[in-house]
Formats: sequence, structure tokens, C-alpha cells
Amino acid sequence: MTTTTAGPTESTRNLRAAMFVDFDNVYIGLRRLDPAAAEAFATDPGHWLAELETGTDADGDFTRRFLVRSCYLNPSVFSQFRPNFTRAGFQVVDCPSLTQQGKSSADINLVLDAVDALAADTRYEEFVIVSADADFTPLLQRCRADDRRVTIITASPAASAYRAVADTVITADDLAELVTGTAGVLDDAPVAQPAPARTSRGRSGGSRGRGQGQGHAKAEPPAATSAAETTPAGTEAPAPAPAADDFELLPFSPARAVVLKRVRAADRPLTLGAVAQVAQKADPALAGSDWAGTGGFAAWLAHEVPEVGVSSRPPGHVWDPARFGEADIPGATTDTDPSALQRQVTAVTDVPGLSPQNYRALLTALADDVAAHPFDRAATSRRVRDACQEAGAPVGRSTVNFVISGVLYADVTLGDGPSAAELAAAYADHVVGLCRGARMDLSPGDVAALRAWVGGGLLDD
Repeated sequence: MTTTTAGPTESTRNLRAAMFVDFDNVYIGLRRLDPAAAEAFATDPGHWLAELETGTDADGDFTRRFLVRSCYLNPSVFSQFRPNFTRAGFQVVDCPSLTQQGKSSADINLVLDAVDALAADTRYEEFVIVSADADFTPLLQRCRADDRRVTIITASPAASAYRAVADTVITADDLAELVTGTAGVLDDAPVAQPAPARTSRGRSGGSRGRGQGQGHAKAEPPAATSAAETTPAGTEAPAPAPAADDFELLPFSPARAVVLKRVRAADRPLTLGAVAQVAQKADPALAGSDWAGTGGFAAWLAHEVPEVGVSSRPPGHVWDPARFGEADIPGATTDTDPSALQRQVTAVTDVPGLSPQNYRALLTALADDVAAHPFDRAATSRRVRDACQEAGAPVGRSTVNFVISGVLYADVTLGDGPSAAELAAAYADHVVGLCRGARMDLSPGDVAALRAWVGGGLLDD
């Protein structure tokens, strides 16, 4: 999911939306991740609300009309932010603490209002729940059962079951970029026109040889490679590329812009199948034409959309190389056979499946970086990613962001220059908490194994 600044077109969908903001949950979670983003969220809701009014997804462009804007906050703690939301057109519902433990009534008020909206005469096509609280999972299930689109916006780790119910998830990192005005930059930039697409008269294996099995590290057209470099062992090599005078120009593909927009909007590498469906929807004739004569979708991507990265390793993935690499493909960074416990953890919590050695490299690089530079979430994650890859650890940017967020949510202040062992302990505690939140039944031995794994052995030193 992404936001755009382009105006609506004739094909743009218009969604009647209802937004419900659990302010305390979002502000506290965002403050741990990025204090500046938390202040922007609380003081200028009109900005990020406007950013959410237009966007794109797998079905194309859309606009939202937020007919309901409700914000639920504890006035005894956050009353200073109340006028900001009132000025942005929100109905602010005061939810003071009603128990000795200090828990407010925001959850029950939000759910009651959302259920009323489901039953209203106005049919709200989308429900936007701004909270990471998995207690709202039954509400999301109720919305889906009533055939309503569901978007959740989180500012802290959210249970996988909660995220799975939603049609769209805006993560904490996405939200931080959104409220600070840095989201959607790639999508708003003009799409560079490709070099004239060329193929031989009739069907040729040249494009097929270029397209399969390649992951482009840069947003450039793929370099020519030999058949041995692109053909798996034991399979027939593709035909050699035809001579230059055998080429003729092909018309620009109507699916290209749609594929670029979908890939650049994604918060992670997408499967080849999902992107192929987007391309076919934009140009139904593609599949029937053997993907414009290229012989397959991966080859068509390399030919028509060379700006994206592609891996044909099953199930195949496509990504935006400006933000991701092959190291961000699910399962790509595990260089040892995972245990049954590790497989379950990565499946239900989205914890990266790094090997202990790569976790050690990441945590050590993070400790070294915050000791040498002031902590800045974006700049730090880039430097740590680069340091890991220079050290031979295939760690992607999204994995680094996941670990940094986990450490921050464990209340470690990275500006204080914690050691690698301290980071490992905090991150391990965070992972164990995610597992317990996902209702995993962990024995003391399981906890010890998890800590040894995600701590990279640093806790044993």
C-alpha cells in the first residue's frame, strides 16, 4: 500500500471509509520507534490524513472519503493533543482510565462505534483501524464477514493473526515515513520510460535467457549474461540471443506502469505469481501471447520492467531494488537448516530467519555503528546493512529495521551506545514476547534455544 499525490482518474475507485484511531496505542508505540514521528502524528493529523486519501494497491488507484473520523484518547495523559485532532475534523472521544491498573476504555468505545458503523444506513466500504492491539482481531473478522475492506495501521509489533485478517497493513516504519512526509517518494517520482523494447521477429529465446533467475541489485537494465550463468544445472540452455539486425521494436506494454506501481508500493518483496496477476489484469492478452513472445513472466519482467529485481528461486519474488535486495526475500538469509522451533517462530511472528552467525554479525554491526555515529533510524539501518554485507552476511534492509525496532520496543536507548551483548539480550526478550503474544507454548528449553538463536551466541560469551 502506498500514498500518491496524483489526482483521481476515471478508473480510480472511490472508497467510503471509516477511521478509528486508538491514540494511546499508536502514540506510545511510535514514540519508542521514532520520537519525531510520534510528535508529527500527534500534532499534525491533517497531514497524514490527507496522505491517506489517495493511494494504490493491487487493484489499481483509489481515493478515500473518510466519512467517519474518530479518535480515542486518555485526556488525563494526552489532552494537549486533543485540539489537533479536533481541528483535523476528528470526533475525539475522551477515554479516561477506569481501573486501578490505568487501562482506559478506548478499546470498548472504539469497537462499539465500529459495530454501529457496520450497521449504519451508509455503507462504509473500508474500515481503517489505527492500532496494533490484537484485541481488535474479532472486530476485523466481523468487518470482513460483512464484505468490508479492512486496513490496519500499526506503530508497534502486531500479532500475525491480527495482520492476516486485514486487506492492507501499514507498518510502523511505513507510518513513521508517512507522518514525517517521506512516504511515497518513489511512487510520486515520474516513471522513467524504458529503452525501446526489442525482440526478434518471431519467437526468440534471447529474452528468456536474460530474464530467468536474475536478481538485479541496481535499478538498471540487466547486463547480458551467458547461458551458463542463467540456466540451472541439468536443464537445456536457452537459444543464443539473436543478432542486432534481427530485432524490431515492440509497442510499449500497458502492464508496465501497473507492475512498477505495485512493486514500488509493496512493503516487502512480492511473489512472482501475485505480480503476474497484476500484469494480466492490466493487459489480459499477455498470457495468451506467451508473455509477448518472451516465453514466461520472469523473462517478460526482465524485458519490459528492468528496473525491478527478480528471483526465480521458488516461489519466485519481485522487489524494488531501491529498498530491497535478495537478502530480503523470505527465507533467503538462512544459511543453516532451521530447527522446527525456528520454522514455527518465523511462520507465526515474522521474525527474520537469519542464522545465528548472521544475527551475530547484525547485532555486532549495530553496536559498532551506534558507538561511532548518532542514532538515526534510517541512516543507521543503511550503514548496518552495508556493514553486514561487506562482512559477507546477506542481511537485507528490512531485516535490519526489524531488529532495530525490536531493540527499541524493548526499551533500549540506542543513543547510549549499548554493547552487542546488551542488544542481543533486548532483541531476544522482544522475540520471546512476540512468541508468547502469538500464543506459542514455550518451555524453558525453548526459551533458551530462542535466545541462543536470535542472540547470535552473544549471550553465551
